[in-house]
Amino acid sequence: MAIAQGLLLQFDHEMAGVRKTLERAPEEKFDYRPHPKSGTMGWLAAHLATLPSLALRVIEKDSFEIAPDGKPPSGPPKLKTRQEVLETFDKNRDAARAAMAGASDEHLMKHWKLSYLGKEIFTLPRAAVLRTMVISHMIHHRAQLGVYLRMNDLPVPSLYGPSADEPM
Repeated sequence: MAIAQGLLLQFDHEMAGVRKTLERAPEEKFDYRPHPKSGTMGWLAAHLATLPSLALRVIEKDSFEIAPDGKPPSGPPKLKTRQEVLETFDKNRDAARAAMAGASDEHLMKHWKLSYLGKEIFTLPRAAVLRTMVISHMIHHRAQLGVYLRMNDLPVPSLYGPSADEPM
């Protein structure tokens, strides 16, 4: 099996769970944050909606600088409605999937570098970056969004098995 095929099996499964979780985030709760150091529900939903676009950077470029010219990262765009979040997510997910599907094993094994303020954070094969910084990163934030839902007494979707709100 080609590396991209293996990654896409995981990607498709996890992206379905991300979308299912994003569908539960009501825009009237976008300003909710469980702690002053936490992002808002709206920020978290926008981050999840835009994270798949990182796959394009990984496939198309050899590196990425988080703070080019010393400027702090701007963060995700402010999406005002659940519909905007879902449309942004769908567009980015589909573009990421297409880029991953078109990548050869040779390309996915070439190294990719992430830097911040000119300092290297890591250099890894593209396949490893896609697995960790795209797929696993999204799983992490999807779980955070699940906690935000629970704290607002909103139904948490079943993902790997039943949830308290959604039996299998």
